[in-house]
Amino acid sequence: MKKLAYTVLALTALVAVITAGAKSTKTDISRNLSIFSQVYKELQTAYVDTIDATKTMRTAIDALLGQIDPYTEYYSEDEQDQLTSVSSGQYAGIGSYIMKRDTSIILSEPQWGSPARKAGVRHGDILLSINGTNLPADFTTAEASTRLKGQAGTEVSITVRRPWLPAGSDSILEFNITRGTITIDPVPYYGFVSDGIGYISITTFSEKTAADFLNALNKLRADNPQMKGLVIDLRDNGGGLLESAVEVASNFLPRGTEIVTVRGRDVRTTKTYKTTHNPVALDLPLVVIINGNSASAAEILSGSLQDLDRAVIVGQRSYGKGLVQQPRPLPYNSMMKVTTGRYYLPTGRLIQAVDYSHRNADGQVSRIPDSLTTVFYTRAGREVRDGGGITPDVKVELRESNRLLYTLISEFWIYDFANKYANNLGSTPSPDDWQVDDSIFAEFKRFIDPARLKYDRATEAGIKYLREAVEIEGYNSDSIDAVITHLEALLKHDLEHDLDFNYEDITMLLNEEMGQRWFSNADLIRRSLNRDPELKEALNVLADSRQYGVLLSPRRDKDSASTTETKK
Repeated sequence: MKKLAYTVLALTALVAVITAGAKSTKTDISRNLSIFSQVYKELQTAYVDTIDATKTMRTAIDALLGQIDPYTEYYSEDEQDQLTSVSSGQYAGIGSYIMKRDTSIILSEPQWGSPARKAGVRHGDILLSINGTNLPADFTTAEASTRLKGQAGTEVSITVRRPWLPAGSDSILEFNITRGTITIDPVPYYGFVSDGIGYISITTFSEKTAADFLNALNKLRADNPQMKGLVIDLRDNGGGLLESAVEVASNFLPRGTEIVTVRGRDVRTTKTYKTTHNPVALDLPLVVIINGNSASAAEILSGSLQDLDRAVIVGQRSYGKGLVQQPRPLPYNSMMKVTTGRYYLPTGRLIQAVDYSHRNADGQVSRIPDSLTTVFYTRAGREVRDGGGITPDVKVELRESNRLLYTLISEFWIYDFANKYANNLGSTPSPDDWQVDDSIFAEFKRFIDPARLKYDRATEAGIKYLREAVEIEGYNSDSIDAVITHLEALLKHDLEHDLDFNYEDITMLLNEEMGQRWFSNADLIRRSLNRDPELKEALNVLADSRQYGVLLSPRRDKDSASTTETKK
């Protein structure tokens, strides 16, 4: 079967190269598809083992699409909810994320207000059976998801084991859950974050986003008719519907303003999107926060507002996705999401970070280097560049992480402690009063088993490199070895010291993780804003009208052209 898979992969890669080529003729395509079809028939009739047609052809399809870009995807009839949930902002099921950890399927995060959460499912519950069928060790998250999802109103029964319960509690629990329609809230929180400064968080661009955003904006303006400014938070917004981003932009720009142009294979497929209605806040000072996970429609909104000098962009450089996809129906109720064009912002720039049409000799792709990007000019004459996403006008640098923090997250120390603490607390704290304090931090340190927590420190790696460099360059001697050994002893691994040194970052991580056990999405966002460096910088920009104007004006010299940078 391995040989069969390689044969199919090779054939589909050949077909992909031929069909993707601009000069391929109908005869070329027909001939190669005929060859592929005949090869598959020969394998089906003559191969020594039985072939699973569905799995084999799925391998072939995935290999074919894998030669193009990561956004062109095939969806079987059972997978279509993954595609439709992006546009509709909803799906049917129990409403919990799941993950595979070792051999266990875990209900990792039951969503706020979901059927799973209402039934009593909690973070970290280990799934043992679904509708009376025990789950084998090789059961996948995809298989579990298929069985847990279903039409709203239908029931599914599950058995779970809940770790970290108080002594004497029964850890095996059964739940009968009535599936429901899970709605993804595109605007989970809005409110005032400073005197006259509003804040709206947008997590996705679905069919509901534009209406929900306008409703939030109107309520803020009604609550404070003298509103001084607005912060739009697009961090970790992976995009969605292009039209939805255009609708949001329409609130701040004159009707008929060009927001984005999509260009396909030829001029007949070119389409320009413009603002569709009269603005409701044409002159309201505006700041948009982005980060490395702001992509697609989020980049269309932030990039167009930047190109039109309508908003100051704060944060980190965005993801850089300038490709547009459209769904296409296929036989037997299957579908395909196809990249049909590239989008260009009002300046004419394309912010796609990776050119998938040009691959290295090994088939890999890489980001477009900054040195090869092109300068474009905003409406006011400010310099912006194509390639590599949206560069903020005010950069807020990320705090440097380290191996300890990475290990605490990746090996579930933070996650498991949050589950243990929540399962043993017995009551729900108030989102306005509860914070991780020194006593909880001390309890977290006691929770960690030093024998199981293994991580490489930068100093240990540095000493290892120093020893190798000394030997390679011929400086090794007993005296130098003694000095390095003494230095190694001074920098000896000290877990207690490392945890205390990272107190601020660890307590922040614990606050976020533990809060998910008790608080709504709106409360979680509201709680996080008090210690949000990007929001602080956004408020600084809006508090100084002169500086706000300078940031949206053309740069006159090299020094003023450099973006403001602050540490996060």
